Amino acid sequence: MIASVLPTYSRAPMTFVKGSGSWLIEEDGRRFLDLGAGIAVNALGHAHPALVQAITDQAQTLWHTSNLYHIPQQQMLADKLVDATFADTVFFTNSGTEACELAVKMARKYWYEKGHPEKVDIITFDGSFHGRSAAGIAAAGSEKMTKGFGPLLGGFTHLTFGDHDALTAAITENTAAILVEPVQGEGGIRPLPDQCLKGLRDLCDAHDILLVLDEVQCGVGRTGKLFAHEWAGIEPDIMMVAKGIGGGFPLGAVLATEDAASGMTTGTHGSTYGGNPLGCAVGCAVMDTINTPEFLGEVNRKAGLLRQRLEGLIAAHPDVFECVRGSGLMLGLKCKASNIDIVNAGYAAEVITVPAADNVIRLLPPLTITDDEINEAVFRLDAAATAIAVT
Repeated sequence: MIASVLPTYSRAPMTFVKGSGSWLIEEDGRRFLDLGAGIAVNALGHAHPALVQAITDQAQTLWHTSNLYHIPQQQMLADKLVDATFADTVFFTNSGTEACELAVKMARKYWYEKGHPEKVDIITFDGSFHGRSAAGIAAAGSEKMTKGFGPLLGGFTHLTFGDHDALTAAITENTAAILVEPVQGEGGIRPLPDQCLKGLRDLCDAHDILLVLDEVQCGVGRTGKLFAHEWAGIEPDIMMVAKGIGGGFPLGAVLATEDAASGMTTGTHGSTYGGNPLGCAVGCAVMDTINTPEFLGEVNRKAGLLRQRLEGLIAAHPDVFECVRGSGLMLGLKCKASNIDIVNAGYAAEVITVPAADNVIRLLPPLTITDDEINEAVFRLDAAATAIAVT
C-alpha cells in the first residue's frame, strides 16, 4: 500500500522537532549540529529572533491578499533588492523552481518582442540543477532527472562544464541566453572561476545574448558577497534567487534589468502566493540582517576558519577525503570513501551534511555559525571519518 505521503524521498531516519541557531533537536532529544541548513535555506539558522519577530508581527496583521492588489511588504523587499543589486525590477515566486520557469520565459519573450522569435535556445552545462519543473529538468538535462518524463521541453543545448571551445561553437543565430550557476551545488560544489564568469559576460555581449545566473543556492550571502557573481565584478541580465532569501519561509525571486524584462508586460506571468505579505516580511528581515559589510565580513572570516579546519581534517584522513572546494560557507569535501557512507556516519556523530554529485558532501552551515560551532563541527566530522576508516 502506498504511503499517505508520496514516496519520492529517501529520508534519513531522523525526525527533528525543534531548531535553534545551528542546532536541530531530534524527537528523542539528540542535538545535531546542522551543516546543511535545509540545503542552504536557513541562512540565519533556526528560529532567528529577527525572522521570528517579522513573521509574528505580519501574521497578526495580514497573511494573504493575492497579486490583484498592491502589497506594501512586496514593494519594500523589491526596493531593497533593486537598491542592492544590478536589477531594475523583481518578480516574486515561492521557490527556485518557479524562478527558473520565469527566467526561461523572460529570456525567450525578450527576443520575441525584439522581432527575433527564432532566438529560443538556451545554453546550459552538465552538473547543473535548476529545479524539477518541466523547464528545470530540461535545462539540466541529466538522465537522473529526465528519464521517464518525456517529451522534454525543447530549446536547451547542454555543454560540458568548463569546455570553452564547445561553448563558443555552440552559439548560433538561435541562441537566446546562457544559463549558469556561479557555484554548482547539486553538481558537487563546483565554482565557476571569476575569469570564466567574466568571459561568459564578454561572450554574451559579443554575441548579443542574455546572461542568466542561477543563484538559488549560492546567493544571499552564502559566498561572502550578497550574490556570488559580485566576486567576478560582472552583472547578469536575469538572475534566479530563492532558498536563503526567505530564511526558511518559501520565497523566491527573479531579478532583471529593465531591458531584459521588457517583454514581461501585464498578463504575461503571475503567481497566487508569490510575494505575499508573510514571505516578503521575512525576506525584508533577511536582507536587513545579511546585507551589511559587518555581516558579510564575518561570513568571509568564518569561511576562512572553516576551510582551515577542513584542510586539517583532510590531512588527518587522507584515505577518506581528497580535497575541499567551494566559496564562502558553500564548501564541498571531495571524498575518496563513499560520500553517502560519510553522510550516514555523520548522522551517528550527530552532524548533518548533504550529499552531492562527484562523490562530494556539501557543507552549507547557517551563516550565523559561531567559531566554537565550527570547531565542534570539524570534531564531529573527524569522528565520522574515523568510523569510516575503521570499517
